[in-house]
Amino acid sequence: MNLNFEKLSSKIIKCKKCPRLVRFRKKISFKKRKQFINETYWGKPITGFGDISGKILFVGLAPAAHGATRTGRVFTGDKSSDFLYKCMYKAKISNQSNSDHINDGLKLKNAFITAALKCVPPGDKPEKGELENCFPYFKNEINLLKNIKVIVALGKVAFDACVNFYKKEYNLSKKIKFGHNNVYSLPNNILLVGCYHPSPRNVNTRRINEKKMTLLFKKVLKLI
Repeated sequence: MNLNFEKLSSKIIKCKKCPRLVRFRKKISFKKRKQFINETYWGKPITGFGDISGKILFVGLAPAAHGATRTGRVFTGDKSSDFLYKCMYKAKISNQSNSDHINDGLKLKNAFITAALKCVPPGDKPEKGELENCFPYFKNEINLLKNIKVIVALGKVAFDACVNFYKKEYNLSKKIKFGHNNVYSLPNNILLVGCYHPSPRNVNTRRINEKKMTLLFKKVLKLI
């Protein structure tokens, strides 16, 4: 990993800016799900993962309680990541269709994935101040990923977090509304693409399916 990314990752992992999130991630690490009872949970903030020279940045809202907070890698070890990587693999963005644990051999092609919030929030609902505490880390990631052409926001809340970040950092004033397949121009010649979250709820209600998600990812590849 790039030295600057190593320094940033070290800062993120040691972060204790948000007492509520620190308490919650520790609680999850002790109150494990039954199927993971014998595993040691990561229980710390989650860093980004992937190709640091890539042109695509995938952004989720936050680590999952028993996914990334358990495994130590963003979008790993839960049903959302299972669906996401099946679609990424079909679009030829990843080298495999599964993301099970941190040493499973997964690699991303021309893409990096991160979360706007580095710790899991209670009820998956971060407070405004918690997101703002994390924005400097998010800004550093974007600045270090010098080849980014497209940001794919996975879900409305992640999309809104990206928009709020750009409003705060770049005085973005245009009206931007979430929608699957919606594309907007951001400062520094970056495009923002809205994408339904790969959650079981969205899959089970048929809001999203593998074909629809894969088509969007293939469109993103054409945009870069």
